[in-house]
Amino acid sequence: MQVTAKKNEQVANMVFASIYPHYLKRLVKNGRTEEELHQVIEWLTGFDKSTLQGLIEEKVTFATFFQRANLHPNAHLIKGVVCGYRIEEIADEFAVYKQCRQMEKLIDELAKGRKMEKILRQA
Repeated sequence: MQVTAKKNEQVANMVFASIYPHYLKRLVKNGRTEEELHQVIEWLTGFDKSTLQGLIEEKVTFATFFQRANLHPNAHLIKGVVCGYRIEEIADEFAVYKQCRQMEKLIDELAKGRKMEKILRQA
């Protein structure tokens, strides 16, 4: 599937705080912890727990969330399909959409029981 400018804008304007509880609920349901979720998000974005909490309280959009992030240099190693989109084929012009899907891929892997050292990609 191809990402469109409209789809990118829809995701960019979503409030991170409205989606975060869904990430957490899915992981807890699959036997994972909030600490593991924070570890994955911190690896990808550089946001520690207190910064993440501040972003949630501020109700930032995904666009702002990823603008403020310091993406991990190995984020390009996150590959695969999420919601029908192959991450590595998402055009650079749709950066927010791609970054959101990268984070969702990490969360999916965590929910499926993958080991943390595999999730946190090394070169």
